Amino acid sequence: MKGRRLIIAAVLAAACVPAWAVEGNADAAKDKISMCVGCHGIPGYRTAFPVVYHVPKLGGQHPAYIVQALQAYQRGDRDHPSMQAIAASLSEQDMADLAAYYGGAK
Repeated sequence: MKGRRLIIAAVLAAACVPAWAVEGNADAAKDKISMCVGCHGIPGYRTAFPVVYHVPKLGGQHPAYIVQALQAYQRGDRDHPSMQAIAASLSEQDMADLAAYYGGAK
């Protein structure tokens, strides 16, 4: 009975590993950030498409938050045409790399 509980606990713990658990490489992201810096690299930048929108600073954000946000854009759960198009082009590894880069940036 005790062994069975241990197995069930191990299975449940493994099921709780987030989908964004891909290991990010900040150095690899340096070749991928060109699509980000045009908006997210300008302090206080506001975009006018599709509406006036304050572009958030990415440097220093928690990597898991960045990955989750990109996944939400990719799924269409977050509504911003430019970000949806960018996220659609990213692999899980790309997202993890970008998150590692911006998570360590200030």
